[in-house]
Amino acid sequence: MATVNFSVPEEVKNAFNATFAKVNKSAIIAELMMQAVENEKRRKKRSRAIEKILKLRAISPAITEEEFRAAREEGRK
Repeated sequence: MATVNFSVPEEVKNAFNATFAKVNKSAIIAELMMQAVENEKRRKKRSRAIEKILKLRAISPAITEEEFRAAREEGRK
């Protein structure tokens, strides 16, 4: 097991200790850290997807609103 030290505001520490008084705090912190890692992975994946969409959009031919509506209606049939 590794040891990690973080500085947090005193009120955060006190609230955490009060809330999780009878719980394995190390396990909670480890779980929160893994959640943060997964959240960041998802954020980066979304960012890459948005970049790809914007690149495709930049090279896609423009259509008029009328053409768009006609294509949408055709797709509904």
